[in-house]
Amino acid sequence: MSVLIKKIGGKKYAYLAYRLGKKVVHKYLGPASNKEIIEKIDELRSEKKMPKQYYPFFWDTNPKKIDLKRNSRYIIERVLEIGDLSALQWLQRIYPTRMIMDVCEESRKISTKSKNFWGIWFGVQNAH
Repeated sequence: MSVLIKKIGGKKYAYLAYRLGKKVVHKYLGPASNKEIIEKIDELRSEKKMPKQYYPFFWDTNPKKIDLKRNSRYIIERVLEIGDLSALQWLQRIYPTRMIMDVCEESRKISTKSKNFWGIWFGVQNAH
């Protein structure tokens, strides 16, 4: 998902661009000069960065350099292993639940104890 600013007739307009299957959809947000639209754009752009409150979970690397898209598996593993409930809620806003569950099931970096807990949490049938 990204925010696009299009200039039409000397005015700037904001659009939200995202994929829907194979199509790229542009959803009109409003004039780029509108205060509410500026706040919405800032909110959408802040979702692409890791909140500072979760930096301690990534003590072995520079959290500012972690890319939420490219390092998704690493982030999910770390939050599921040592994160708290607020970190999980943030994780679910960023990544689809199916992706989180797949990483939990396949990862070697998540302990058996944590895998069992998250399996029960997410309602996986084979969880103990």
